[in-house]
Amino acid sequence: MNIPQITSIDNALKIYYTHSEIGNKEIALLFGRHSSATAAKLKKVVKNEMIKRNEISYGLYKVKTGTAFDVWGIDVSDLEKRRKKLQALKLQ
Repeated sequence: MNIPQITSIDNALKIYYTHSEIGNKEIALLFGRHSSATAAKLKKVVKNEMIKRNEISYGLYKVKTGTAFDVWGIDVSDLEKRRKKLQALKLQ
């Protein structure tokens, strides 16, 4: 599956640290507005990984945030370093 680009480092970090599970609303904030079919496909690959990891979701239409970021290739440590560098350069 082709994973969209995140809208911003700040959005990604805020979502990661404030939501244990994410749904369509958070996916739209993370990747920008896409069709509900795209959000469903993004969640489906995460749900499949959650099954492999024996993880459960408490929200029927939500997925675990940590697993989602892993599956989608969003490296939180890298984002934190980039944000810190932007702040040091006074670009943020």
